[in-house]
Amino acid sequence: MAAYTTIDDPSAQFQAVIYEGTGSTRKTVTNTGNSDLQAGLFWFKNRDENTPHVIADTNRGANNADGGYTIASNPNSGATNIAEAKGIMTQTSNGFTVEEMQSAAGNVNSDSMVCWQWKGSGQGTGVGTDVSENGNNPGFKRQTNATAGFSIILYVGTGGAGTIAHGLNSAPSLIIVKSNSTTANWMVKHPSTTNNYDFLYLDTAGAAVANDGAWTQTDPTSTVFSIGASNAVNQNTKGYISYVWAEVQGYSKFASYTGNGNANGPFVPLGFKPAWVMIKQATNATGDGWHILDNTRDPHNSNTGKLFADTTAYEGTGAAIGVDFLSNGFKVRATDGGLNANTKKYIYMAFAEQPFATSTGISATAN
Repeated sequence: MAAYTTIDDPSAQFQAVIYEGTGSTRKTVTNTGNSDLQAGLFWFKNRDENTPHVIADTNRGANNADGGYTIASNPNSGATNIAEAKGIMTQTSNGFTVEEMQSAAGNVNSDSMVCWQWKGSGQGTGVGTDVSENGNNPGFKRQTNATAGFSIILYVGTGGAGTIAHGLNSAPSLIIVKSNSTTANWMVKHPSTTNNYDFLYLDTAGAAVANDGAWTQTDPTSTVFSIGASNAVNQNTKGYISYVWAEVQGYSKFASYTGNGNANGPFVPLGFKPAWVMIKQATNATGDGWHILDNTRDPHNSNTGKLFADTTAYEGTGAAIGVDFLSNGFKVRATDGGLNANTKKYIYMAFAEQPFATSTGISATAN
């Protein structure tokens, strides 16, 4: 039979890890998945306190010795240099060590922390790859994990519409861009908004905005994605970080569903058993937040361990936001407007724990 997926063990590409903080004492964090993972992208959140999410990557230097930078996803800050002897100190072959970090998100004493991690290229060393065909924008540095359909890209704005070479084998579905040096919003391009140029803000609960200043009206191709002249993605001489994903069958999916307002909510097929799902209502003018659910913080159905990318709120639970993680997708059990208002459109991003069928035909286990 034909291979269903090229990724039999998604834990080699994405993992979530929970650990208890130690404050100023260096903490060694070891991943617990089936495969070792040395990440290129780190997303931290304190589960016990109202502190910002903090995002670091190895293109900008997660290690202090590399002049590492972190950015909070809320508020929409500029990048902050990790202080001497602080932040992500080292990356191990299967995790990282961390001390205190910006916004107290990485290692607060006795608090429960979560770190979501995506593998880059070169085992996450952060060297990046300078390429000759980098589109119109200078200052280009990229690391690409083509197996997982993921690139981390640094570029410098020009103030005019341009293109960015993403290095993936197919047109990307999900693009997130943030200015390193200004407080511009986190810009999100998702394939299931109404227009190909709509954008959302990761750091707010607002609905999709129909404006071609960020993405233009040109669809991403197998080699580049287009950016407009908006300061949020392309201000002249300003540096930008972008995280870019293309769908990989059996591992990742970026699509949408329509709510029914019922506790027996929609089933959303993914082709895999999810490990991490982020959901956002796209059509509500007043907006609903970016719900983040994962099977590490809440391994049992219904999954109700909520964090929001757009707020500093600590982790909450409740049946009103329940989602079942199943062997081939997820089932919404919520009735609230954030996940399942009747007739409303919801976009999502999902990464796998296990494919529904591996390349050898082995099926995922049901919860």
